[in-house]
Amino acid sequence: MNNQFNFTYTAPTEEERKEIASIRKQYAPQEKKTESKIERLRRLDALVKNTAVCISLILGVVGCLIFGLGLTMILEWSLTVWGIILCAVGAVPMAIAYPVYKSVLERNKEKYGEEILALSEELLNGENER
Repeated sequence: MNNQFNFTYTAPTEEERKEIASIRKQYAPQEKKTESKIERLRRLDALVKNTAVCISLILGVVGCLIFGLGLTMILEWSLTVWGIILCAVGAVPMAIAYPVYKSVLERNKEKYGEEILALSEELLNGENER
């Protein structure tokens, strides 16, 4: 009887090692990363602006879709009364999208403004002392 053991070893290539490391990094426990002042300032500024933009875009798109459905009902399906009603309902969110944007933006500026001003003052004074 022949008791022979064959073993073949292949090491991953450099490209495969990079891919394995990037996948492993996604599942490894994350360290608590401290946020620098400039990163926090950027994040707060984006939060103030992006929230208002997202809400107004959602309102505008939903209103446009409802308005378009109303036009389709009028032009294609000959449902004039219901089409006019839906067009009017769809026009309301489109009309209030910009005022909602401005009000949300102002509310967020009031909410986060003091912190943004304090952080920017610290950063500007820190640069002048160097």
